Amino acid sequence: MSKKFSFWIWGTIVTQFLTAAIHSVSFFIKLEAANETEKQLFNLMDTYKPDVGMGFNPSFADLFTGLSLCFTLICLFGALINLYFKRKGLDAGMWKGLLLIEVIIFGALFVGMAVFTFALPIICTALVFIFVTGSYFSVKK
Repeated sequence: MSKKFSFWIWGTIVTQFLTAAIHSVSFFIKLEAANETEKQLFNLMDTYKPDVGMGFNPSFADLFTGLSLCFTLICLFGALINLYFKRKGLDAGMWKGLLLIEVIIFGALFVGMAVFTFALPIICTALVFIFVTGSYFSVKK
């Protein structure tokens, strides 16, 4: 593979790992309420458990944690699969297919983050999307 591809794929792997690592910090930090309104909100997120059917009653904090876990794991999965295939010397045709899937997935993830979240996850997913797109276009058949 070319040096150009090597730059882009390593950039993809690093940004995916960093995004997963940065986002996983949220599992270890407890947010503290800054005022009475936030205290009430945090209390409701932890204690209010709506019936979502089939016997499930997760709190909103549980749902938020589940979504957060999925975001972290998809970034980690992308990084690990790219690293594995980079080390195995995957041929250009296979890279093209894999990276097209990643462009679609991480592009959709970036759009979702841009619409529904805040600066840090938007920046992280934008960088992943830029690097995976660069990787896709730098693969030479």
